[in-house]
Amino acid sequence: MSIRFIRTYSHGRLLRYAGLFTWACVGLSLGFVIVREGRELSVPLLFAYFAFAVAHVLITLEMEHKSRTTVFVGCMLAMTLAALAIGHLTGTGICAILLMVCASVLPWVLPLGQGIGWLLLQNLGMLPVFLSRPNFDALDAVLQVGLYLSLSTLTFFSSFVAERQTRAREELRVVNSELRATQLLLAESERASERLRISRELHDVVGHHLTALSLNLEVASHLVEGKALGHVKQAQSVSKQLLADVRQAVSVLRGSDRMDLPVALRELVASVPAPEVHLQLPERLEIADARRAQVLVRLTQEILTNSMRHARARNLWLHFRLDADEVELVARDDGRGAAELKAGNGLTGMRERLEIFGGSLDIETRPGYGFVVLARLPLESKP
Repeated sequence: MSIRFIRTYSHGRLLRYAGLFTWACVGLSLGFVIVREGRELSVPLLFAYFAFAVAHVLITLEMEHKSRTTVFVGCMLAMTLAALAIGHLTGTGICAILLMVCASVLPWVLPLGQGIGWLLLQNLGMLPVFLSRPNFDALDAVLQVGLYLSLSTLTFFSSFVAERQTRAREELRVVNSELRATQLLLAESERASERLRISRELHDVVGHHLTALSLNLEVASHLVEGKALGHVKQAQSVSKQLLADVRQAVSVLRGSDRMDLPVALRELVASVPAPEVHLQLPERLEIADARRAQVLVRLTQEILTNSMRHARARNLWLHFRLDADEVELVARDDGRGAAELKAGNGLTGMRERLEIFGGSLDIETRPGYGFVVLARLPLESKP
């Protein structure tokens, strides 16, 4: 039960709950110290205490859906200063517990080198706290800071390993989705090739022999008389009917090389772990040209890959619309968006594939708005 509970929450939410629990425990300890020693509860202490919680909530919320931004640095700075302020205002080392909370968040918001530097600086900031205590000399203060630094370092690298594993798992999920999409396309291509091979065999071998048989029966009908002539005529009629059936079967096989586009799209969407994909298809989505159907599948795959890798979206809407002369795809997500669009090789390749068939690809985005992709693919080549 506990494992299943943990798996339902993102890393940002788990860090948020664990950090708030630690923050609450620190608050209880501070309250006990203040009451026992008869101190007055100062406004700056309250401000620093609650500022730490607000900054922690903001940074963990940002971690769930956004990439590294200036918000991370601002929140980390607020958390660190608030923790050190609590230490200076109370004259205790309890702020080191809050700095461990900061250490658990650092690997998720800063590169490794910058995170280690921040870790060292925030722990060195406790030196004045211990030096201000009457029973501490310089050596005692350094040893105390070193002790807390060792615990913060353990917390930092434990969180760093978890961050790397989470990133590797996300990359694996994306690659697995791409592999399943490629496998789907290969399977469709293999089935089309097998149907084409069977149709050729029927036409070249069976059709050839039936044609020869029909000609021989035609010759035989002129050489026999009486009762035998009736049997020859009947055999000739059967051979002609069989030849017509073979030709019809060959035509059906050659005409069935189209891809089952709705099934392919549903299988492709089902292989995506995140974001949640909302697929809307028309009642009948049939495309006679297998190459055009393959372009739509590849385009959908590229949109899904970009949403998983870059958009950090919760939802992705895919709306296919079929007109008499074209297919239109509108893809929209609720991700972070971008101030400037930089089309990679994937989207550039898709635009080129669509343009081969006279289609187009338009992309609209802005920060906080997400991505909107509009693709149009004509069903017939324009003269």
